[in-house]
Amino acid sequence: MAITESELSAARDAWGAGLVAISKAYEAGGIDEARPVAEGVLDAAYGYNLGPVLFKPTLASGDQTFRPTKKGALSYFVGHDEEYPLDGGFALLGWRNVEMVTAASFIEGDVAMWQGMGIMTDKDGKVTKANKSFGYKKDANGVLRIVLHHSSLPYQP
Repeated sequence: MAITESELSAARDAWGAGLVAISKAYEAGGIDEARPVAEGVLDAAYGYNLGPVLFKPTLASGDQTFRPTKKGALSYFVGHDEEYPLDGGFALLGWRNVEMVTAASFIEGDVAMWQGMGIMTDKDGKVTKANKSFGYKKDANGVLRIVLHHSSLPYQP
C-alpha cells in the first residue's frame, strides 16, 4: 500500500499537533498530565513497535545524542527521567503552533522520506526553526510510522 503525499502531510500535521498537546497538558497539570499525552503521541506517530527508531533530537548531545528507544524519546520530549539528566523536555516549552515547510520528499511504496523546516511558535510568540528529516514506513495496519527523525538547528555561518 503506497504512501501518498497527503498521508505525509497528515503525519507531519499530527506530529505538530502532538507537540502542542504535550505543551498544553504540561501547563494544565504538570508532568503527571504531560507524560501520558507524550506517550500517546509517541505510540501514534513513531514506529517503536517496529524496532529501533533512528531519532536524533535537536537538543540532545554526548552519549545520549541518539534515541532509538521509546524511553529515550519520551525523556527528550518531557524530561523528568534520571537516566537522561540533560533532558529538559523539549515538548514542555509552551508550543502553540507548528508549521512544516517542505524542501523535498521521496516515496517508494510503503516507505517515504521528507525533509524541510519545522517552524515552532511558543505561547509568547517566540519562533524556533529546526531542520527536519523524517523517514516513514507503513505498518501492517497501514498506519504511517516515523522510523527516522533527525532534527538540528540551522547552520549559522
